[in-house]
Amino acid sequence: MKRLPVALGGPSLPGPRVVALGGGHGLAATLTALRRMTDQITAVVGVADDGGSSGRLRGEFGILPPGDLRMALAALCGDDTWGRTWQRVIQHRFGGVGELSGHSLGNLLITALWEETGDPVAGLEWVGALLEAQGRVLPCSLEPLEIVAQVRGVTPHSPDVITEVRGQVEVASTPGSVVSISLEPSRPGACPQAVEAVREADVVILGPGSWFTSVLPHLLIPELAKAITESPAKRILVMNLAPHDDIETAGIPVAEHLDFLRAVAPAIRLDAVIADPRHIDDLAALSRACKDLGAELILEKVAYGKGEHPGSHDPDRLAVAFRTALLG
Repeated sequence: MKRLPVALGGPSLPGPRVVALGGGHGLAATLTALRRMTDQITAVVGVADDGGSSGRLRGEFGILPPGDLRMALAALCGDDTWGRTWQRVIQHRFGGVGELSGHSLGNLLITALWEETGDPVAGLEWVGALLEAQGRVLPCSLEPLEIVAQVRGVTPHSPDVITEVRGQVEVASTPGSVVSISLEPSRPGACPQAVEAVREADVVILGPGSWFTSVLPHLLIPELAKAITESPAKRILVMNLAPHDDIETAGIPVAEHLDFLRAVAPAIRLDAVIADPRHIDDLAALSRACKDLGAELILEKVAYGKGEHPGSHDPDRLAVAFRTALLG
């Protein structure tokens, strides 16, 4: 693979232009890792969340769900006093039993700036400037999306019946086996700035994150999927860790995750797939699946050590794996 510049700290050339796509804790881990190696980061974040504070704000104001966007901004806060302070502030969640209960301050701040600017991208840029975020955060689409899944065996007494399940929360928690996913609207427009960032990137990273509700939906947005598949950038996929797979992918072999990826985006090719060897159920099958996508399988211990944040990626270890992928 072509070598790319990687900033390793101290005075150096700018690092590669990296676009990371996903949502939630998985994307936050990727962004935290990337801050250790480049100063040109763009996060492209899913906008299908319909639960919790985000779901309430989405329903009340008809806006994009702000929660995953907030988490991405928090992950891009610096390691100085200012950055650490603002990271805590925007992640603060109100307690009590009143109308503010359960809301994150960052969600409310983003909502306020969207009302002030009338522009989702401009509002996020304002928040990023306030936080001195070390990168840019963009929504994947400028309209709220709904995830629709065809799920087999939702009820135990009908194991072969396929049921339509709607909404990110419901899909993420379904006890059945997801057969396919789609979005409503069926062909949503992509955020133009996100498409431009992908087309200009040196590296595009997918994952980790909830497979059907955070990772794959980006590839169901036609303009964004086209930009990803046609981009000359290196394309890297980070596989999930077994304990992090949540209910939505329970029991699905790791290699089959890549089958779903190809079903959603048949034209996609990858340069590298990063997987933790301790969380692979069938190495031979995963190796074959990676080869079918044109990807090098990179085996690195990217999970936290024993007893630390089980099921989560360690940003320091993930940064090492990214360097291996980029310099290989």
